[in-house]
Amino acid sequence: MLPEFEICCSKFTEAGLVLTDELYKKLDTYAEFLIEYNEKVNLTTILDPLEILRKHFIDSIIISKYVDIPRNSSIIDVGTGAGFPSVPLKLMRNDIKLTLLDSLNKRIQFLTQLSDKLGIEAEFIHGRAEEVANREEYREKFDLSCARAVANLSLLSEYCIPFVKTGGLFISMKGPSEDLSEGENAVRLLGGQIEKLSEYELFGEKRRIVHIKKISQTPLKYPRNSSQIKKKQL
Repeated sequence: MLPEFEICCSKFTEAGLVLTDELYKKLDTYAEFLIEYNEKVNLTTILDPLEILRKHFIDSIIISKYVDIPRNSSIIDVGTGAGFPSVPLKLMRNDIKLTLLDSLNKRIQFLTQLSDKLGIEAEFIHGRAEEVANREEYREKFDLSCARAVANLSLLSEYCIPFVKTGGLFISMKGPSEDLSEGENAVRLLGGQIEKLSEYELFGEKRRIVHIKKISQTPLKYPRNSSQIKKKQL
């Protein structure tokens, strides 16, 4: 399904990454199942195998180049969709303890079957982030949270920071255009601090990874319910 190994390997090299034969085979299985499943459930508009490689797989794995993820870290992928960015990361780093959260059960069903096909372990949660983050078993229980969603930093922070332990990280993948200063107040209110900004180009497109350190507990009033979040951002 993916282009041949040598082509994929060259794309990984171009991004400053290394593609092993084992990872290639797993990503090939992932791509094939994604395209097949997409015929009945809308998971992605990107269906060309080379574009899946570039815009889903490499765009996800690139996190490992810029973020130090300690061994056996627990990661929650908030609004994971078809498993990006965390499932490709898990394929490369099987020591990661992965939790996949999405509000649509159809996506969770896809991810459950995908994980079986790929032979990886993960926890699957069907629910809204602002509700799940208020459950004791998930609140401030993770070393890292991540999101590749298109929402702005203020919104994503309210959804993602409450899951992170004090001392942990929220990793937000962003494009070049957003004014990140507009999200700084939300980050601070939620117990976080923008620690670092990694800026890079991937296949000619500018990208940013925002590293947000959790420096104190999130006040219990956050996250608010969905109507409050939509009505007024922090």
